[in-house]
Amino acid sequence: MTQTKTLFAAAVATLFAAGPALSDDVGYQVDGKDFTGYFAAADEPQGLVLIVHDWDGLDDYERGRADMLAEMGYDAFALDMYGAGTPTETVDDRKAATGALYKDRARMRQLIQAGLEQARGQSSAEGLVVMGYCFGGAVALEMARSDMTGEAVGYATFHGGLSTPDDESWPSEAPPVLVMHGGADTAVPMSAVAKLSEELEAAKVTYTIEVYSGAPHAFTVKGSERYQERADEESWQAFSDFLDERLGD
Repeated sequence: MTQTKTLFAAAVATLFAAGPALSDDVGYQVDGKDFTGYFAAADEPQGLVLIVHDWDGLDDYERGRADMLAEMGYDAFALDMYGAGTPTETVDDRKAATGALYKDRARMRQLIQAGLEQARGQSSAEGLVVMGYCFGGAVALEMARSDMTGEAVGYATFHGGLSTPDDESWPSEAPPVLVMHGGADTAVPMSAVAKLSEELEAAKVTYTIEVYSGAPHAFTVKGSERYQERADEESWQAFSDFLDERLGD
């Protein structure tokens, strides 16, 4: 096993192990509704990573990824886009939860901002990178297009939604974008990847698109039937390099 694979295997193990000593759920409210994020602190943070969950909602998967990032030297905050009481048990539940936010982009941006404020309240790190999984990838790109804070230095999406709403466009000043996509993703086809590339080219946004052959949608979700180890390892390495480039000294 190569050193890279050994280090990745050790990191992935934290998805199912105890997190860093300084990690905990963080409760907050938006318009009187309860939300719960998760913060994992690095000993000497090189920057802050904001994590947006997939359509299942924030669970141990995102907590595990936050722990991995803390071990790598980054503070990480996984925000909550749903709030307490939102059903996510069935596919129909998840479609309803994500659909409501896709239809109400103002609400989506409000929830992003609320989560970011909590992250900033937990971390003193200066640089910010935003990343998301599946639905969370679409949310990260929404944040990138709207340039909500003006403080993020990069955005990354793992097997995320890539479409741009008809009434939105990409600003030329958007920070660099990293897209990691499965070549066998039938939920978000390669035509969507090509269209995003055309939009980013037209806006002159710096971007990198990684496509992993044979990888289906949700290829990073370890333990699921869609998991592909090679794509998970290579995409995490690409993201690690992106963090080093955007948040490194």
